[in-house]
Amino acid sequence: MKNNISHLARNLRKSSTESEKLLWKHLRLKQLEGLKFRRQQPIGNYIVDFVCFSKRIIIELDGGQHAIEENKDCERDRWLKSQGFTILRFWNNEVMSNTESILELIRKICLRYPPPPLPQREGKKIYIYRINHNLNG
Repeated sequence: MKNNISHLARNLRKSSTESEKLLWKHLRLKQLEGLKFRRQQPIGNYIVDFVCFSKRIIIELDGGQHAIEENKDCERDRWLKSQGFTILRFWNNEVMSNTESILELIRKICLRYPPPPLPQREGKKIYIYRINHNLNG
């Protein structure tokens, strides 16, 4: 299974959307506050668009299909959060039309929040940061 997901991630990196290419142009090579991001990274049984492991932040870019697949996204997000990740979701058109605001929001979140503690064994508390963003306010 791991080999298949790695192969799929490699193919996704080769066929990035325009919004993924644009955001990656600004995240790659530690350009954002020296933080290392990876793209199309397998985590468990999922592949995330972008991840910064040191801050435990995942960035997902969503197209129109995500409005239809909302239940799958919720299940996936629930599992990723249980692994100690914070998930930021942006629509593709937000990235294309408001790139600087998106980058500034990602930067602020990365600097404001220390990485959440790693999940503990059953019966222990798991901390999840919830981030609401409003680009117009």
